[in-house]
Amino acid sequence: MILEDFLVKAEEGYYCRYGDFYIDALLPVACNLISHAHGDHATNGHQQMFATTATFAFMRNKFSKMVEEHMQHVAFNEPFKIGDVELMFIAAGHMLGSAQILMRYRDVRYLYTGDYKLQADPTCEPLECVQADVLITESTFANPSIQHPDYVSEILKLRDKPSNIMLGCYTLGKAQRLTALINEFLPEREVLVHHKMYPVHRLYDQLGPTRLKYSLYNRKAMKEGKPNKIYLVPPLTFNSYFKATNVLKAFASGWERLQRQNDIALYISDHVDWDDLLSFIADVKPSEVWTIHGDGRQLQAHFAGQLTVRDILKN
Repeated sequence: MILEDFLVKAEEGYYCRYGDFYIDALLPVACNLISHAHGDHATNGHQQMFATTATFAFMRNKFSKMVEEHMQHVAFNEPFKIGDVELMFIAAGHMLGSAQILMRYRDVRYLYTGDYKLQADPTCEPLECVQADVLITESTFANPSIQHPDYVSEILKLRDKPSNIMLGCYTLGKAQRLTALINEFLPEREVLVHHKMYPVHRLYDQLGPTRLKYSLYNRKAMKEGKPNKIYLVPPLTFNSYFKATNVLKAFASGWERLQRQNDIALYISDHVDWDDLLSFIADVKPSEVWTIHGDGRQLQAHFAGQLTVRDILKN
């Protein structure tokens, strides 16, 4: 029997009372499972933390005072238990080390996706699909009007531009994926990375499946030689360069609002779009779908009378 309150949204994070643990807690708790290292999912200060080795490596890069004794490294597809709940981390394909969390309690399987994508990404583990009775899915782009274009066609928009390009993107995950795409499909372009991205690229080189080609940004490199540079910068830096000259501006994101006033629209997302979400639900074959991180109303309407779809309950 599905327990409607097996995982609920609490002030601290998503709470499982049956194992007395949290998932992706934003406030300090006694026991926290971390799906991936992005700041809206990964925080420090918990008494006990479970995550993949890559996730902990990225967190150490951000948090200087992490305590090793508080960290429990979890490998993909290796079962473990907290209380009476059986758990397993499954690759999510969102970024290096990102995990779905499969929970089994009284013979019912609950799958928390975290953030995930179906698109290929040479810099991280590909999404793995497992069947579950309850799918607890992010719904960032759960809207039929949102269809992510082919990422290869998008990155090729940067080809044959007679100028250097300033490319805005998130420091962790997206910047490394873009670097790999540029390396593969635009080998004539030289990648320069912002100083905040550089240590993350180095960690990807150490832990990831793909060796990236890039250099640390310096002004001289941008001004001299061929105009074949693509300079990757984080959002705040990108926004502060709104008067930049002699470069074309683009921002890699699935959000339309982030494409406005740029020279090149670049729709590359690390989340599932509507079609991918429907495809994933079909593969998981859940009896119920609980939505988090977004608006699940369109999904509820789509499956009305066919499948139970609702927002996760609040504590």
